Amino acid sequence: MSLLRVTVVYSPAPRQVCESPLCVAPGTTVAQALAASGLPAELGSCTVGIWGRRVELAQVLDDLDRVEVYRELKVDPKHARRARFLLQGRRSAGLFVKPK
Repeated sequence: MSLLRVTVVYSPAPRQVCESPLCVAPGTTVAQALAASGLPAELGSCTVGIWGRRVELAQVLDDLDRVEVYRELKVDPKHARRARFLLQGRRSAGLFVKPK
């Protein structure tokens, strides 16, 4: 019986990444990997994914999976983009910029 190599990744703040490489037994679920990684217990209620695809905590892991814990967004990206556009002005951003 060989162990599976998985990585649990979490970003507590912008530009910060906590990465925990683990060796787990076959049949290990995402929830068990999160518990084994030593991340705070409250992260178990966050959205998780494997290689960018959202999965359930009961998902069984495969070899070389990358389990990602997604934190909630503080600002809607569409709203932030609109606010940046308003600050920059119509003439210097987006489709309205004139080529030089």
